[in-house]
Amino acid sequence: MTLLYGVPLFWIVLTSFKGSDEVFGPAFSFSPTLDAYRDMIGPQLWSSLQQSVAIAVGTTAFVLLIAVPAAYAVARVSGWVSMIGLGLLIVFQMSPQTANVIPLFQIFGEWRMLDSTAGVIVADTALLTPFAVMLLRPFFRAVPPQLEEAAAIDGAGVMRIFATVVLPIARNGVFTVGTLVFLLSWGEFLYAVNFYLSPGQYPLSALLAQQVSAFGINWPGLMALSVLTSIPILIVYLLAYGQLRDGLAAGSVK
Repeated sequence: MTLLYGVPLFWIVLTSFKGSDEVFGPAFSFSPTLDAYRDMIGPQLWSSLQQSVAIAVGTTAFVLLIAVPAAYAVARVSGWVSMIGLGLLIVFQMSPQTANVIPLFQIFGEWRMLDSTAGVIVADTALLTPFAVMLLRPFFRAVPPQLEEAAAIDGAGVMRIFATVVLPIARNGVFTVGTLVFLLSWGEFLYAVNFYLSPGQYPLSALLAQQVSAFGINWPGLMALSVLTSIPILIVYLLAYGQLRDGLAAGSVK
């Protein structure tokens, strides 16, 4: 598995330091240059970076805002209501992203949300919320109901019990799911290329695709851009690694 992922990554980094005429030559016989990085770093890169950050942060915030209370409700409700809710979540989760593009394009056109970041955030939120609810549910089910009953006896209301008793216990799961949603929405591509009508507003993933055209491929530039666009998400992953590891390990046994 290390070779399967490591070799392509190594080739990407190596190619980013080559000239165009050295890409398909001997792997280690070339003159290292930063020309590809100099060509790629510019206003378009910063604009796309801002778009990716806005999409990822906005989607993560809205998904957690909807999924956290929804997952808690699904975890605490039993019987046929819970079964129907879980069944619908599975059906929504199985719906392919491509099937939603045309209906959402028409809806956003009527709502005047095309060519806006808000439209992409709404579409990604709708896509990832069922996934987040299903991941969060086991964390809320692991919270002992006796703690909520004790807080209720002390006079706490439903909202206070949720905010001061349930949420702190399930915070590891919320952080884990939030990180996963951020990583998934960072790579947003399909909705971006369809709902942004101006290519100048594309996020990083769509900017990468623009480097491939019918007139050829600028391999060093494409690889340099791949490295540059991976740096922010690598930083987020390293910062969240501890919490992500603990949350995934806890979720796998609940």
